[in-house]
Amino acid sequence: MSRQPAAGHRAAGQVRQAGPAATGDSLKSTEKSFASEAVDIAAELGTQTPVGLDEGEAARRLRAHGPNSLRLHEKRSALGILAHQFRSLIVWLLAAAAVLSLILGDIADAVAICVVLLLNSAIGFVTELRAARSMEALLRITEVSCRVRRDGKTRVINAKDLVPGDIVLLEAGDVVSADLRLVSVSNLYCDESLLTGESAPVIKQVTFLPEETPLAERTNMAFSGTAVTQGLGEGIVVSTGMATQLGHISSLAQKADEEASPLERRLDILGQKLVWLTIVLAAATSLAGMAWGHSIPEMLKTGVALAVAAIPEGLPVVATLCLARGLLRMANRNALVTKLSAVETLGATTLILTDKTGTLTENRMTAVGYLTDRGAVGVSRGDAGVFFTAEDRQIDPRTWKELDWALTVGALCNTAEWDGKAAVPGIGDPMEISLLETAAGTGFDRATLHEEFVPVGQHAFDPVRKMMATVHACDGRYLYAVKGAPEAVIKAASGVLGKDGIQPITEEDREAWLSRQAEAARSGQRLLALACKWSDMPSTKPYEDLCLLALVCFLDPLRAEIPEAISACQNAGVRIVMMTGDHADTAAKIAQEAGIGRRDPKVLSGQDVGEQELISGDKEAQIRLMDIDVFARVAPETKFNLVSLFQDGGHVVAMTGDGVNDAPALKKADIGIAMGQRGTQVAREASDIVLKDDNFATIVDAMRQGRIIFGNIRKFVLYLMSCNVSEVLIVGIAVGIGLPVPLLPLQILFLNLVTDVFPAFALGLGQGDDEVMVRPPRDPRAPIVDRHGWFLIAFLGGAITLATLGAFAVALFQLELAPESAVSVAFVTLALAQLWNVFNVRSASTHFLKSGIVRNGYVWAALALCVVLIVLALAHPGLSGILGLPWPGLEGVLVAIGASFLPLALGQGLLLIEGGKPKTRSGIATAPGEGPGTP
Repeated sequence: MSRQPAAGHRAAGQVRQAGPAATGDSLKSTEKSFASEAVDIAAELGTQTPVGLDEGEAARRLRAHGPNSLRLHEKRSALGILAHQFRSLIVWLLAAAAVLSLILGDIADAVAICVVLLLNSAIGFVTELRAARSMEALLRITEVSCRVRRDGKTRVINAKDLVPGDIVLLEAGDVVSADLRLVSVSNLYCDESLLTGESAPVIKQVTFLPEETPLAERTNMAFSGTAVTQGLGEGIVVSTGMATQLGHISSLAQKADEEASPLERRLDILGQKLVWLTIVLAAATSLAGMAWGHSIPEMLKTGVALAVAAIPEGLPVVATLCLARGLLRMANRNALVTKLSAVETLGATTLILTDKTGTLTENRMTAVGYLTDRGAVGVSRGDAGVFFTAEDRQIDPRTWKELDWALTVGALCNTAEWDGKAAVPGIGDPMEISLLETAAGTGFDRATLHEEFVPVGQHAFDPVRKMMATVHACDGRYLYAVKGAPEAVIKAASGVLGKDGIQPITEEDREAWLSRQAEAARSGQRLLALACKWSDMPSTKPYEDLCLLALVCFLDPLRAEIPEAISACQNAGVRIVMMTGDHADTAAKIAQEAGIGRRDPKVLSGQDVGEQELISGDKEAQIRLMDIDVFARVAPETKFNLVSLFQDGGHVVAMTGDGVNDAPALKKADIGIAMGQRGTQVAREASDIVLKDDNFATIVDAMRQGRIIFGNIRKFVLYLMSCNVSEVLIVGIAVGIGLPVPLLPLQILFLNLVTDVFPAFALGLGQGDDEVMVRPPRDPRAPIVDRHGWFLIAFLGGAITLATLGAFAVALFQLELAPESAVSVAFVTLALAQLWNVFNVRSASTHFLKSGIVRNGYVWAALALCVVLIVLALAHPGLSGILGLPWPGLEGVLVAIGASFLPLALGQGLLLIEGGKPKTRSGIATAPGEGPGTP
């Protein structure tokens, strides 16, 4: 049955004659078609509901409006992505060094530098070449058939051929293929959770609505991409393709810029600083060398050596391998990472914007209690057959007449299907499924009940009366089982079943029941009323003189693991903010149970958010919004703008979601996290991380791994940079004071790509400490190397420089070795000093023997491998010849080994001093450069 139009309006289908403007070409007034009568929309679009468009007019409109599909923006080509790898200043500096080496005849140096360039570019290309498949998934939603009325006949056409003005016929199981203004409905329900976040199907009607009605409450519209769960309906197509709400979301997702990860930004800034530092040092050293009488070609070679020495070529390789290792760890913890940098970014997260339905909750309506005349009865969520009173006293429902009859009527007045043994146990309306599940758990099987109460009739849900009824024959009489909206059923009731049988219901009783209903609704519950009556005839009016049995309370329950997971996030200094399309009361209840806002959340409804406040730059308004814990009834574009708001406020934002409506925000966020089981394909494709188990708690594991990984990356950056600084200082100082060049470019490349990379990678495999998740997030604006980090780099680099130049001077002036042999002494000293330097980047708060680096087996394996490679470089005739490392004699080797331990001694002395400093506010001493961040 369809709701009748308001008085004074024409009935749907009585269409005035379309004027010249009613051609379907101009859709300005249909943008808010929910606020107009269906008859006016039909007239403007030049259509009539009993007839529809003729084929000729439909073809003309198809040419004018285009196919009903979601277009894709132009994709980045593989060639463009490859070209992007060569836009870095570091790449161009190394390329210039390779060309200069080639001009000077140093073929080996040029080839080695080119190999480094190709390796780094290949890694970047493979990492960045991620096809944007989210829009393809959106496109597939509209690739369905639909039933339309054209030329007065019902036809089945491809949904792509729908045009504004088409009359579309809907029935249960259909996917709505365009935005429709409904003109006729009969018990029509649509599942709009993927668009609005509303967990329960929405009942539809035809009466026009106020212009300020939010998307989730436009009940006279059927939106593209949503599903019809039950009933019948007809609607006029008012929007197709990109003009639909689904198309609007598609457009938002396509426009969302993918932000560079914090690690990528920091490494890029660090690289730019290194480039300019290298240019200045190379120029100054070359000029100084010329002033000492060195030849120009020799100084050009020295400039190449400095360029190679200053840039840690292994850094991108080690960072990528470290992140890949984190990816494997996360895969073992049910989190699929589609972008390597996402692992580190999640560790830097300061705020998580989470959806409610299907993310924090189970995305299924569950009966949690019955309000009866005798009192409230709770239902155990873990076992549908356990009932208990407000005093936690377990009861047998068969001993309570009103509860016994409520379970019976809930199972009888039901159109859903339930089979607890099936893979998908329930089919139909979620509330009806829950009624059957609860009844079945107590032994009220519907098939058995039908043997006693034989079904003989059914009255479909009446959207005006807001009730439905089924009729059953029993012992020569007829039972009318009724369920519906509490206010409607209470108004139609003349009695209520209690402990002492049926008692008349007074106006005071009605007010009391309505008050109980309102109180339960405020706590986030949805309610249905159950009633019945007996009659001698099967054709009695079903909704009069009813006996009220109970009100059933439903919740989309919170996942059991959520409170602990959210508490862990908050202890780690990560704020949780909920964004949902559901009601504010429901959202607030779930937020309180979950612990969001420390169980006292600040809630704001979407109507009160104010899009202009989000995008206008009004700082006061934006600060107010950033203090909110729960945003309810939010539209997709609001989610998108909220992500931008928090990002502009300095947060590293992670966004969780599972619906189409979440896709733009997922893509815009620093980290998009989608649900793998309940999540839509669109959400998964727009995300950086997919949770295979849909478990919010998995995010905590991911955050821990991200923090460990960043700590490890910071350690090996300090390690690599201190080693490279020492190489620059060694060459620059030696040339500046008139000594021979102590290191050759190929030797430096050997150290940077072999003896540096393996220890650095071993550092990247560290397991972290137990306190990593009770420290606040680091400041997302802080550089990867802070002031203390630069001090440590300079100190350790200076110590290595002192040891190497000292050994080089001893070899030249005391041992009186030839310059080529003295270079070998300097090479061995530098190589070993860099290896022992790995222990200097441990945490100052831990004892040397108990530190994670000393207990890391990978570090010892890397050191052993590097020592073997150094021995081969010095002793193997072929390799030593290529590198220019003649044997320096036993005395030269002993000098090199002894000098190599000087930086280790100085570094450990510094750590002992720092270890005595006061601890941080969390009570945990941090590693150098790892102070608590400020979100």
